[in-house]
Amino acid sequence: MTGPEEGSRGRDGDRGRDEEPGADPAPGGRVVLVTGGSRGIGLACAKWFLARGDRVAVTSRTGAVEDRLDAGTDRFMSLKCDVTEPEQVTAAFSAIEEAWGPVEVLVANAGITRDTLVLRMSEEAWSEVIDTNLTAVFRVAKRALTKMIRLHRGRVIMISSVSAFIGSAGQANYAASKAGLVGMARSMAREVASRSITVNVVAPGLVETNMLAALGEVRMSEIRAQVPLGRVARAEEVAEAVGFLASAGAGYVTGVVLPVDGGLAMGL
Repeated sequence: MTGPEEGSRGRDGDRGRDEEPGADPAPGGRVVLVTGGSRGIGLACAKWFLARGDRVAVTSRTGAVEDRLDAGTDRFMSLKCDVTEPEQVTAAFSAIEEAWGPVEVLVANAGITRDTLVLRMSEEAWSEVIDTNLTAVFRVAKRALTKMIRLHRGRVIMISSVSAFIGSAGQANYAASKAGLVGMARSMAREVASRSITVNVVAPGLVETNMLAALGEVRMSEIRAQVPLGRVARAEEVAEAVGFLASAGAGYVTGVVLPVDGGLAMGL
């Protein structure tokens, strides 16, 4: 009989180092967590993983999901969780682990905007965005990596933004938070690479979401005119990029920023 270090599963689903790097676990699919998964890009990501047989948990501040997902309670759960509250993050991970085991794929998508010009921006507007878009990602990634380290596998994908590279008037707080994800992801990628864990960033441009609609049609038209492909992306297109980085085929891809922006930030 082989022991845990010779390739069999140990406690908490540990696998030995002789397993092919990046290999997906067999039956039942992987355990996936999408933060901010109740709508928009997060919901599209949840649907992508569910369609491929994974077990998917999504978190949101309300716990409600915008669209009905007929995945069955054995493969989908929606959890009320404010990622800026450490106790709620701990509770969400505990619920997932109790039901399915450790999170194997984390999509850190939860984010907010509090747009205004710098001279009008309050300390509160700055702090709220940084806390949600950057500090909370550190929090959920650290919690997920704790178990991924023991599994000797894992995928962490952080959702940034084209604003991190081109800037946007009225979004100094948002752009700073999204740019911070790049440095954090690359630092984490170096720290956990020896355990066959990858950490990557997807940087969407204009995407058909409620957050984008809040900019107003005039501003959207101005930005759309700058996009080489001349259109706004669908959330499903961002989910495809996330899905690739979470796949076994991306096992040798880590520390990268994958733009899904129609060429808006080309060369940056």
